[in-house]
Amino acid sequence: MQTFFKYIVTVLIITIISINAKSKDPVRGHNGMVVSASDIASLVGVDILEKGGNAVDAAVATGFALAVTYPQAGNIGGGGFMVIHLEDGTNTSIDYREKAPKSAFRDMFLDKYGKYDLTKSTEGWSSSGVPGSVAGLLYALEKYGTMTRDEVIQPAIKLAYNGFLADYRFAETLNNYKNVFAKYKSTAKIFTKKDEEFSEGELFIQKDLAKTLKSIKLNGTEGFYKGEVADLIAKHSKSKGGLITKEDLANYNAVERAPVIGNYRNSTIISMGPPSSGGIALLEALNSIEYFSFEKDSWGSSNYIHKVSEVLKYVYADRAEHLGDVDFYPVPQNWLISKKRGKEIAALINDNAIPSKIISHAIPPKKESEETTHYSVVDSYGNAVSVTTTLNSTFGNKIVVSGAGFIMNNEMDDFSAKPGTSNQYGLLGGEANAIEPNKRMLSAMTPTIILNSEDKPFMIIGSPGGSTIITTVLQIILNVIDFNMDIQTAIDAPRFHHQWKPDRIDFEHFGMTDDVKKNLIKRGQFIGKERVLGRAEGIIIDYKNNVIWGASDPRGFGAAVGY
Repeated sequence: MQTFFKYIVTVLIITIISINAKSKDPVRGHNGMVVSASDIASLVGVDILEKGGNAVDAAVATGFALAVTYPQAGNIGGGGFMVIHLEDGTNTSIDYREKAPKSAFRDMFLDKYGKYDLTKSTEGWSSSGVPGSVAGLLYALEKYGTMTRDEVIQPAIKLAYNGFLADYRFAETLNNYKNVFAKYKSTAKIFTKKDEEFSEGELFIQKDLAKTLKSIKLNGTEGFYKGEVADLIAKHSKSKGGLITKEDLANYNAVERAPVIGNYRNSTIISMGPPSSGGIALLEALNSIEYFSFEKDSWGSSNYIHKVSEVLKYVYADRAEHLGDVDFYPVPQNWLISKKRGKEIAALINDNAIPSKIISHAIPPKKESEETTHYSVVDSYGNAVSVTTTLNSTFGNKIVVSGAGFIMNNEMDDFSAKPGTSNQYGLLGGEANAIEPNKRMLSAMTPTIILNSEDKPFMIIGSPGGSTIITTVLQIILNVIDFNMDIQTAIDAPRFHHQWKPDRIDFEHFGMTDDVKKNLIKRGQFIGKERVLGRAEGIIIDYKNNVIWGASDPRGFGAAVGY
């Protein structure tokens, strides 16, 4: 217990120093950096680096810590993607996206009249896919890490068993969801207080979660996908009409895949391939934008926003028509990320907007939740890791697995329940992403690593934000490479978003002046709504000065921690 309180005091001291030292500069380090949506999780990751672990070790430790300190999106009841660059030049990615249960079927979210029922795909156990996070994190650790499960999971166990001090944002978030949590006995037990609300500074303890994490530490994937934890998941699912069985859990596996790789202005872009649409869409956009030249002062201009938005129309139209789980659908990946396709798109763009309705007749893919989380890691050895993970909605389907202490995802809503029908976020779905047993649902997650001309990691970046992830990551990359911004400025800068359909440019506060809006309208663009776009976590490595720069998005409440 004494060790635990020493750890908490250390967290508080470092956090206070971080808060008081905030400035326009990104966080500075020399040996390693972790940037995540939780300051405590970032500290856990850096502690692993300081003990000699590599970036994969730190990423796995951060991931398990986020399951404790950021339960609204950090998870072991969901899934995600990891992109890795190793010091020996190896580039790879790990797909641990959730899968549809074996008994899932195409029309499972339609009522007797053939009408899409949003409630079925977002609430209750029927909305949950088979979770992949534990399998993915352990696969990465066992193949590319250097430390033991005990070393990387024990910090999360301590945080769950002994508790962590809730900051006011975490307490406020739990209190805001109190009425929703109260609908589920297992959730209310942990995430609500009977006659009062959570307050800033109190210990938040999750002993059931600690027990589950201990099972994973001792038994590896079998400690989650088999045995007592699997029994608890399958039993709770069956009792509430869910589809996940012990067989589904036992048969789940993470998949190592070749990442998608391209080049942009002498930099190498490494990102996630299908079933994520993010990497392909990012490379397709960059290949098109490469044919334009933007002066430094043109950032935020109507010409810049117009051209990027026009490119995005074609990119999102191609995403709608061609992207899905590559194990189930023939994705024309090489064509989509080719320089030829980029040139074709660039040649179609002029000073006047092309209406989205004439670009393609494909049905837009369903928009996924914006409550995802990303973390970026780099170590002193030359390894870099970029991870994006999610439960889909905030706190997933809101159901804690009884006795296991973690919240389940509602990722089944990311499938196309019915072509032409909107999901909870208003975007439609197409055939490539239709529900099939054991299939992985389409995602926009875009964990990305950029190498410099010497093939060394230069930038690690990613973001939550559903369909806005792609445009968020794209613009931060452009801010750094085309406009020479530092990583904090690049992340802080206001963003805009176009996803083909609806045919409009959304924008952030202070992101578009009246003159710019008027000029865009003259070009035939439609101005959408003001909204928050993404919450990125990024790193840049300056080899010349031996400095690592980290930045957490001010739109969120995370932290960059270096040493």
